Amino acid sequence: MDTKIKLRVQGLTNSQIQSGAYALILAEENGARRIPIIVGTSEAQSIAIALEHITPPRPLTHDLFVTFAQAFAIQLREVFIYKFEDGVFYSELLFDDGITQVRLDSRTSDAIAIALRVKCDIYTTEQIVTECGVVLEEATLLDDKDDDEYALLDKEPEDIKDEVELKKWLSLLDEDELSERLEEAIADENYEYAKMYKDEIRRREEEEGSAK
Repeated sequence: MDTKIKLRVQGLTNSQIQSGAYALILAEENGARRIPIIVGTSEAQSIAIALEHITPPRPLTHDLFVTFAQAFAIQLREVFIYKFEDGVFYSELLFDDGITQVRLDSRTSDAIAIALRVKCDIYTTEQIVTECGVVLEEATLLDDKDDDEYALLDKEPEDIKDEVELKKWLSLLDEDELSERLEEAIADENYEYAKMYKDEIRRREEEEGSAK
């Protein structure tokens, strides 16, 4: 049996080969290889919302799916990307109700969107990573920011109208700049921005606490 490789979601970027689409980047957890997967706009939005921990005013389809499973005490144990054929990645979801385990076929974009919401592991095969993976140079690994992220960092919050993009902008700020912006907002009595920066600091502290 082919070795299973654990993956993590590194992020989303605009697709360079398909207009109007996005590239979902899956990273080998203990290695330098990255797997780009082309996803549509709606799937990218759902994945971005999960990555940025945004709660939409009404549940999206993937949110509803997770709520339904939890209501019946069904757990998603893992996502397994098991095949790559004719440019398409095939995935399956492993569900467990405490008695029976069931595997269901799924589009990879849907599987990842659901996995992010329940925080389950994502795996693929060594063969797929070898065939589809891109090895990043060490210098690239030290700097995950792509051109889109640098362009986003050049903006100010008042220039950003999209909530998902604003959350992304906040996540790209380093701790020193975040603290400086918080102090400036308080000094200027701009309490809306002060709350925004404080919420981002609190989110990071909570993430660090849960990781320990």
